[in-house]
Amino acid sequence: MKKHLNTLFVTTQGAYLAKDGETVVVRIEGEVALRLPLHTLDSIVCFGNVGCSPFLMGFCGERNVSLSFLTEHGRFLARVQGPVSGNVLLRREQYRRADDPIFSAEVATACVVGKIANCRTVLLRGLRDHADKIDAPVLEEAVHRLAAALRQLQGKLGLDAVRGVEGDAARVYFNAFDHLIVRGKDDFFMHQRSRRPPLDRINCLLSFLYTLMMNDIRAALESVGLDPAVGYLHRDRPGRAGLALDMMEEFRPLADRLALSLVNLGQLQQGDFTLSDGGAVRMSDTARKTLLVTYQKRKQEEMTHPFLEEKMSLGLFFHTQALLFARYLRGELDGYPPVIWK
Repeated sequence: MKKHLNTLFVTTQGAYLAKDGETVVVRIEGEVALRLPLHTLDSIVCFGNVGCSPFLMGFCGERNVSLSFLTEHGRFLARVQGPVSGNVLLRREQYRRADDPIFSAEVATACVVGKIANCRTVLLRGLRDHADKIDAPVLEEAVHRLAAALRQLQGKLGLDAVRGVEGDAARVYFNAFDHLIVRGKDDFFMHQRSRRPPLDRINCLLSFLYTLMMNDIRAALESVGLDPAVGYLHRDRPGRAGLALDMMEEFRPLADRLALSLVNLGQLQQGDFTLSDGGAVRMSDTARKTLLVTYQKRKQEEMTHPFLEEKMSLGLFFHTQALLFARYLRGELDGYPPVIWK
């Protein structure tokens, strides 16, 4: 089993990363701020104006260490990748199956079942943990409607029908999401999901967390030889990582729970965000670092994988799901088993 290692997040503007022997050196204003052996890292993520030497880029490619570049506010820009790993026959099978509408609907159904079941778990946890602080009937109604959506997916639905169920379930979930926020309600709320740009603090948090998660899932798919661009629920579109988005569906509620914890535990405050003239909400550097540290710690927590029944760090779940999907494409599994959180 692959070992879960650390992710190095570099957020200091003007920092420069270089190779020194077998180590990564981070320099800020010419001074060495950090030195880490590369073999201790799974990935390096650079935010904003962060430079990197070509020798380090090549070294990361040789050692299969993912090196990604994002804007200061978390929008994905690019990633450095070494030789494509995995069997070309696996990718050819992935492409062939993507042209099969029945197979595509089966994959889409599995991804959406994972998403809806896990969204329902988020609502149930809110009911259990904050029953005295929230509008319980609203959440209970949403829980029932998500259960009905799961029953719909038990039939053999076409791809468009699966998308319709997913869209309706997402609206139900996010309409109830605001009730899960029990602290700082004047400053933290969600009236609707907004993405580009996020128009409130909760949407800002979710968008940033989804970007981090997408980066991890994309790297996991590439590491087992799959093409993250060719999806089944999310069809081909230039510049879109369709398969990464497919697999991300079952993990989105994990990011939702992390955002709720940061707010409800008071780890992030109103002053950690700024509102631009155009209405977009941005996180401060301090808030971003708090979120990155929390995300990294969460990935290091151990849980039992529900399908494999093995205990592993949460960060390994992305890689494990990519391996399971590859096995499904090869015909070694009867279906793709999404992670259903408890």
